[in-house]
Amino acid sequence: MAVTKEQVLAALAKVPAPGGAALTDARVLSDVVVSDDKVYFSISVDAAAVKAWEPVRAAAEAAVRAVPGVKSALVALTAERAAGSSAPRGPQPAHVANQPRAAGAAAPHAHAHPADKVQPGIPGVDAIIAVASGKGGVGKSTTAVNLALGLRDLGLKVGILDADIYGPSLPKLLAIKEKPQTLGGNKLKPIDRYGLTVMSIGFLIDEETPMIWRGPMVMSAITQMLREVEWGKLDVMVVDMPPGTGDAQLTMAQQVPLKGAVIVSTPQDLALIDARRGVAMFKRVNVPVLGVVENMSYFLCPECGTRSDIFSHGGARHEAERLGVPFLGEVPLHMTIREKSDAGLPVVATEPDGVHAKIYRDIAAKVLEQIRGGPSSGRTAPKIVIEA
Repeated sequence: MAVTKEQVLAALAKVPAPGGAALTDARVLSDVVVSDDKVYFSISVDAAAVKAWEPVRAAAEAAVRAVPGVKSALVALTAERAAGSSAPRGPQPAHVANQPRAAGAAAPHAHAHPADKVQPGIPGVDAIIAVASGKGGVGKSTTAVNLALGLRDLGLKVGILDADIYGPSLPKLLAIKEKPQTLGGNKLKPIDRYGLTVMSIGFLIDEETPMIWRGPMVMSAITQMLREVEWGKLDVMVVDMPPGTGDAQLTMAQQVPLKGAVIVSTPQDLALIDARRGVAMFKRVNVPVLGVVENMSYFLCPECGTRSDIFSHGGARHEAERLGVPFLGEVPLHMTIREKSDAGLPVVATEPDGVHAKIYRDIAAKVLEQIRGGPSSGRTAPKIVIEA
């Protein structure tokens, strides 16, 4: 029998809020969404009360998971400042950064400062790297998959996490249709493909289901996929980030000790402007930039051999030099890469002796060199300080 919203609310009515009232009477719950025996909702409280409400959030999540038929639950704690109150000062958790402000007020400015505590890593995972882009449509996910396979070919045990909650790509790029299994009732078993350990929110939902989630829900989903998946022993975890410089990027920078980030861009000026923002964002939160990849760098006509720089050429290399970060390589715009990606047959895995596979393996070798020469996993976590 399918789980109903009424069953979930009945379970939440037994969870006490900090003042002793039932959680369902505390006027802090968002709408409860039940989809395919998975439950999603958020608890919105004043920023000053976050510490008192975190145990309630955990208790609510446990209560919902105990409802017969519920396979998983995602409960986000959203902190908001009461109208008319002054802006909080000093270090605040990342989710406090999404507070409303009065109309006409200046936008808050976020600075990253090192925190006192060291971020806990993912058990069994030696290094975590993010593959990011300032904008969509530059081939970031294709690059992430083939980079992961290139690292695999260097003899490493590699996992890949699809952190793009709104637009997951790994189910398509790796032709994965099966659902992950549950281990012990509270962890997911990732899926193996081409020697990679793989997890994506796309494995848990229908591909046509829109993810209409606010920032805190996205942050909670990413945290759960990091912490509640049985990743096993990995030398490297590659994280395919969503485009842009928002909640997901901050969550990754604060939740785990990233070894670094790879920025993917096309050569034209518009993409480079966004790539520049991506580099600046990771530097701001103390994440090393491992380098820049110029994707769709040039087009080589398969009929006549003529080279065409459709999106200009060399822009990412010049931008990397200007910003003082490594340039990792050029990937051409080619039908084989596109066709293989669309079919879930990435070129590094299915055409290992081809020229394109060699390009990705060369990029992977440069990334590995950066990882091994990079900072230790004991990097202190950035905190976000809000200045009104």
